[in-house]
Amino acid sequence: MIELNAVTKRYGSLAAVDNVSFSVKAGEYFALLGPNGAGKTTIVKMLLDFTQPTAGSLSVNGLPSKHAASRTAVGYLAENYHIPPYLSGWQYLQRCAELLDMSRSEATDQCRRIVELIGMQGREHTKANTYSKGMIQRFGLGAALIGNPKLLILDEPTSGLDPIGIREIRQLLESLKKQGMTIFLNSHLLSEVEKICDNAAIINCGRLLVKDTISALVKDGDTLEDVFVRFVKG
Repeated sequence: MIELNAVTKRYGSLAAVDNVSFSVKAGEYFALLGPNGAGKTTIVKMLLDFTQPTAGSLSVNGLPSKHAASRTAVGYLAENYHIPPYLSGWQYLQRCAELLDMSRSEATDQCRRIVELIGMQGREHTKANTYSKGMIQRFGLGAALIGNPKLLILDEPTSGLDPIGIREIRQLLESLKKQGMTIFLNSHLLSEVEKICDNAAIINCGRLLVKDTISALVKDGDTLEDVFVRFVKG
């Protein structure tokens, strides 16, 4: 589903990503972990062809990431998501559906289903300028689900959510995984990652430190946070 082969991304003399290789299989729930500035978002940007690697190659859905067709079944939620303040959540979802050339009836059906999935019934027709950060994040996740993608790429999907909202989003992602969706996420909420991910990779200063199953990483009484700190601090 996702393949990175000796990927490097340089900005001048800075190697934001340095010779990174790993893969994510279809149906896998994968977490890319690292401190701020580790290179996580740069990897996401290369997967989505927002920027190109300096060296190496990336593929999504079996196609080079630079090909537009690699993204036809991909949903993406960016960190610090924004919705135009003059649109309601419903209007925003409808416009996202229009970009996929859906018929009006199909778009309406999908938007209705998604509003229920993200738990925003009753607020979908109020303007986005009345929404909290967490509510905007929910609609951002909803937009990523339009078109029933096979792969979700999520950059801090629970940013701005309260503990109840975090639990609800986790339950939603777990249900999507059971339906066969592949999920790739960046997250600082290591306790949530530990609960729901199959595999994780830890990077720092652009370099891959480890990639393994959660069960292999977390053992002998450790938590994922313990493992993270140990690898990052060396």
